[in-house]
Amino acid sequence: MKEKQAPMKFAVTSKGDETSNILTQKIKTYLLDFDLQYDEEEPDLVISVGGDGTLLYAFHRYCRRLDKTAFVGVHTGHLGFYADWVPEEIEKLVIAIAKTPYQVVEYPLLEVTIRYINGERETKYLALNECTVKSVSGTLVIDVEIRGDLFETFRGDGLCISTPTGSTAYNKALGGAILHPSLEAIQVTEMASINNRVFRTIGSPLVLPAHHTCILKPVNNVDFQITIDHLSLLHKDVKSIQCRVANEKIRFARFRPFPFWKRVRDSFIAD
Repeated sequence: MKEKQAPMKFAVTSKGDETSNILTQKIKTYLLDFDLQYDEEEPDLVISVGGDGTLLYAFHRYCRRLDKTAFVGVHTGHLGFYADWVPEEIEKLVIAIAKTPYQVVEYPLLEVTIRYINGERETKYLALNECTVKSVSGTLVIDVEIRGDLFETFRGDGLCISTPTGSTAYNKALGGAILHPSLEAIQVTEMASINNRVFRTIGSPLVLPAHHTCILKPVNNVDFQITIDHLSLLHKDVKSIQCRVANEKIRFARFRPFPFWKRVRDSFIAD
């Protein structure tokens, strides 16, 4: 006798505005009508309704179960880079979720490990878009090591370390390159570096492959403002900040093709 398959478990995350909340309730009601199971704790699929910020929130909420949870985005405002679907397509999306197996597309993530002078336990974070490092007061002065060797001493406003998908966000605004997410890499981009006869930086974004680790070591004992995507954190007594391509990946559920370069064009160039 064929064993009955357990129903798919899903959760829906809303941006919180009226439009997103109404759509969230519709999606939930429709999927429950198809006998899918609503489970906010251990979902197989998370539907993000809002914008890229909503999906970032969902990613961080479920970042401890990335190997078990896939994400799909519905955008309710300006075109979201992570969102495949628009409100007018809700019925089509619901039927696709309920009736068809989806393709899983995996994107690289950034792992950030912060270690402390006082021997306090290190903290680890995963970023979908980027990590930024700034000094709380004054110029950031920090040694940049690549694969264990000193590359440069950076002086300037800060550094942005981004994933390929995050390369279209803050990194792009800083003049960094757009990387295709099939490349397992991270990108280090400068913020207003100081370059004169005394101080020099490379001045160009650096793209590091998965087997290269970048370590940032403070030259003086200052407090750091470190962002992990939309989360802003104050860190004291920092010994080093290690950045590398994470072992984990984010999984997106694809019910139809949405090529990366089309996504880039739709987000930045198309009318």
